[in-house]
Amino acid sequence: MDTTQILILILGLLAIAALGVGLVARHRRSTTQELPWEKREELTGGEELVPDEPASSEVQPAETPAEIAPEEAAPVDAAPSVLERPEPVVSRMERLRGRLASGGKLGKALLSILSRGDLSEADWEELEETLLMADVGLEATTELMDKLRTEIKVRGTSDPAEVRQILREELIKLVDPSMDRTLNVEPGIGDDGQAHPATILMVGVNGAGKTTTVGKLARLLVAEDKTVLLGAADTFRAAAADQLATWGERVGVEVVRSDREGADPASVAFDTVKVGREKGVDVVIVDTAGRLQNKAGLMDELGKIKRVMERSAPIREVLLVLDATTGQNGMRQAEVFAEVAGITGIVLTKLDGTAKGGIVISVQRALGVPVKFVGLGEGADDFAPFDPEGFVDSLLA
Repeated sequence: MDTTQILILILGLLAIAALGVGLVARHRRSTTQELPWEKREELTGGEELVPDEPASSEVQPAETPAEIAPEEAAPVDAAPSVLERPEPVVSRMERLRGRLASGGKLGKALLSILSRGDLSEADWEELEETLLMADVGLEATTELMDKLRTEIKVRGTSDPAEVRQILREELIKLVDPSMDRTLNVEPGIGDDGQAHPATILMVGVNGAGKTTTVGKLARLLVAEDKTVLLGAADTFRAAAADQLATWGERVGVEVVRSDREGADPASVAFDTVKVGREKGVDVVIVDTAGRLQNKAGLMDELGKIKRVMERSAPIREVLLVLDATTGQNGMRQAEVFAEVAGITGIVLTKLDGTAKGGIVISVQRALGVPVKFVGLGEGADDFAPFDPEGFVDSLLA
């Protein structure tokens, strides 16, 4: 056998050996692919195996627990949150009376003077000044002072308890229990013969707590088993619609809003009333942007919102939200809003802990419309119908 034949024989043996190694390796790969991940890793010593062709979806190896947890592989929707049940009106009023009694600075100031017994002229002047500082108003203060002096003289008394009783009687007359403070929320029938919800328009200046008041009023109506729909017609403040939606979600009340910031508020208000009719809700409440009373353009816009809403249903209530701490400033605001929007009622916020409680008297006298609701705190249910006698008794508690 010559050298050439020997080389050919060696090359042939090498080729056969290489083919055998390849067949073994291929068999090894196909076998380990069918094994669980842990056995494959044990047999291969951690070597990554790449199959000759992509495996079908049915035979792909399961992912390790470290890569995907069982609960993540099959997510389950969270259970819906439980709706809040707002506090009943009766317990609200009892609690708020106590809060007003403990924090009302006006009543404390008046009783401090009257407890002195036989009042001197200086005491009477101090009493008058206290009433004026509390925003009772000049006309009402003068009337109250005259009646107090006359009654005390007629009864011939200087007993602090009896003087307090006289003050209570006269204050109740000034607050005027005869005014109708009910909220008109009875559904009606339109000109087309179809039922429509009672529609409420909320107005006020910036910072009075208007959007919060809308949310609190919705809660109170839900507590009275009314169905409510809210309209976010404050399209200038980005967070207003979100804030209103949060209030609504807590008690299961829907909100109609625009997807576009700066949208026409009258259009949103119109859509809200329309949706309210379609859904057959009892009450529709439309929130509007806060506006200064001296901005003619904004006030004209408010008039437009009201006119547009009335095309679908008559507006039963236009409630003006006033910050009780603003005093006489709030009086001027109230007068302008009354001219533009036709106020039917007033909501006084932040009445607790203020010495400005006399605004209840002065604003009613100026506008000829009643205070219908008061807010006495930051809690979701710190909001209740206004009770004239309860208000006065709380002041003088």
